[in-house]
Amino acid sequence: MAEDNAKEQPIIVIKKIVGHGGHHGGAWKVAYADFVTAMMALFMVLWLLNSSQETQKAIGGYFTDPEGNGKMIGSDMAGAGGDAINLAAKDMEQLKEKIAQSLKQSTKFQELQDKITMVVTGEGLRIELMESDVGTFFESGSPVPTEQATEIIGRLAQEVGQLPNKVFIEGHTDSKQFAGEYSNWELSSDRANTARRIMQAHGVRGDQVAQIRGFADQRLRKGDDAGDPSNRRISIIVQHLQGAVKKPKEEGEAKKGEHGEAKPDEHKKEPAKAAH
Repeated sequence: MAEDNAKEQPIIVIKKIVGHGGHHGGAWKVAYADFVTAMMALFMVLWLLNSSQETQKAIGGYFTDPEGNGKMIGSDMAGAGGDAINLAAKDMEQLKEKIAQSLKQSTKFQELQDKITMVVTGEGLRIELMESDVGTFFESGSPVPTEQATEIIGRLAQEVGQLPNKVFIEGHTDSKQFAGEYSNWELSSDRANTARRIMQAHGVRGDQVAQIRGFADQRLRKGDDAGDPSNRRISIIVQHLQGAVKKPKEEGEAKKGEHGEAKPDEHKKEPAKAAH
């Protein structure tokens, strides 16, 4: 009987269910991602080391200016192929030298070099073409350009037109007044607009000129001599790419000259004869 009871007793098997760690908790994925990232960085460094200088500059330009202007280095978007220059503030001196070399190739430069100045300011590279007593760049009292003006401004345009930078063009006069309705405001604006037309005919893009400014005699170059011929001048400013914040004084002075700004191809009255 005891043997029969032992045979009839059921065998109970207890199985413990242990929860799986979900592919070992996923820690391997993090390690694998780090490995792949490191390998990609290694291949990028090796590729850059074997790339051309143009490619390295283009990539460096992107990280210098991630908003998008850097992509224009080494591309034809600036109108100059691989020779395009992406100008930030630090590059203005380089542009100054390049323009100077271009102007020296002009047959007119030797006799005009003391009438042309270039200086880097808070706005950008300021290029000024100053008049003389006999009318170097414009006929006396008129917005009609001389042969020298067309050649010099045209050469400037060929260099500036290769850049992504915006351009301001200013006209200035001395304090000698006209007889009649035509005034220094119209003359300064008309001369600036004439310079714009010459520049756009020689390579500057239509959307590159940001402003035409006519200041009349409100910003004299020689304040102690309002009638000095050098006060009559055209200023071409190649802006810094990232722009420069105007000082309050400059903003106030700009407002004074707002009514002297000209619209492109604005209808002009025939100026009265005057020595300007």
